[in-house]
Parts: sequence; structure tokens; C-alpha cells
Amino acid sequence: MRESRYLKVNPYLLLLLLVVLFALVLFVSCKPLPKKEGERETFTCPPSQKKVTVVRAIDGDTVELSGMGKLRYAGVNTPELRTDWGRSEPFAVEAFNRNRELTEGKEFCLELSGKEKDRYGRFLGELYFPNGTSVSEILVSEGLALVCYYKGSEKFYEKLLPVQRTAIKERRGLFSYVDRPEAKTRYIGNKNSKRFHHPECGVVEKIKKKVIFKDLESALYEGYCPSRECSHLIFF
Repeated sequence: MRESRYLKVNPYLLLLLLVVLFALVLFVSCKPLPKKEGERETFTCPPSQKKVTVVRAIDGDTVELSGMGKLRYAGVNTPELRTDWGRSEPFAVEAFNRNRELTEGKEFCLELSGKEKDRYGRFLGELYFPNGTSVSEILVSEGLALVCYYKGSEKFYEKLLPVQRTAIKERRGLFSYVDRPEAKTRYIGNKNSKRFHHPECGVVEKIKKKVIFKDLESALYEGYCPSRECSHLIFF
């Protein structure tokens, strides 16, 4: 009997090869094209938030938004670049530079706080990246911002306090100060404002509902924020 000139092909093997080829073509066609240089990532914000663009960073906790004006992050406070005693507070420059690196020229989802504006006319709220991480969360986690209670910002305050506690344990940025000998003194907190004061600060005598902290770490861990009147006695 004469042999066939054609090779016999296993039909099951042929079917498997066709399936693999189809899957490969489908994968390549669905793979997103690489973004061009300077092209912004497209994303949508939740209904309670709006998409905004940051024009510039003003300091560690304030930015200017396109078409809206200034936004101050709710629930945090960063060291001051300009002070009455003529020099920046510790980590103020680092906080400003990091805020600028994170935000300038980028789009975010903005969530406003319960109190939309402060006494200076700045909006109060939080900026979120598309992955849900907030700018304040990064600043606090790196020890460049302190969690502070403000009326209307309770949601942000409660969310950020655990982040601060982790940063304290790891002694990041400003939180490295808790190991200094000067930080082992007692601090006086105000239950109403959730601010704490250096014992040599003049306003201590006016506090009605006092909380005594054994050291700086205890005050920060409980979510109390340094008072403006005597921050230079705490971080120096």
C-alpha cells in the first residue's frame, strides 16, 4: 500500500494550538498602550469628590488649586516655613519640598471637610491619588506632618491618627524628637482643643480642662497637637 505524502496531524493538538494562538492575540490586543511622556492618567472620582489640578504647593500643608484658590489639608499641620523668631521650624523645608513633589501639576480627587473653609478663606479638605492614598497620609507617615484635630475634620483626624502612631514607633522625621532629653518633660494638654503646651508656655494657666502627659511621645500618640503659642519650645 502506498504511503501518503502528507503528514497526519492530531486534530486535538491542532485545536489546542488554535486556542493558544487566539488567547495570545486577545492578550496583545487588550494590553493598554504605554502612555506618552507628559500624558496624564485618566481616572474618575467618587460622587462625593471632585477632580482638581494642583497649580503649586505653598507650604507643607497648603496648595493652590486651578480655578478654586487655596486648599489647606484638613486634620494635619506641618512645621512653619516663616516664624516670628526668624527661622523655619524643623522639617518645614522638607515638608514643603515633599508636598511640592507629590502634588504640583497633578490631578487628584478632592474631598472637602465638614467645614469647607477656614478663617483665611482657604478650602479645607484632602487630596487623594487614584489608588485612594491621600497626600496627608504620606506626609504623616514620613514624619513631615502632625495629626491635628479641627472641627469638621474629624473623619480625616481619625483616619490619620493610626498612621501617626506607626510613624512615632518608627521615629520618622519630626517623631525622632521624642527621644531627645528635652522631650522627657511633662506637657499640659487642653481637652477641649486637643492641643498640648510646654510647661513654660504662658497660656498654660488659662487651660480649664487640663490633661497631663508624661512626655512628648505620650502627647503625640494620643493625637494632641502642639499649640502655636509654644511650638518653638517643643520642636527646636
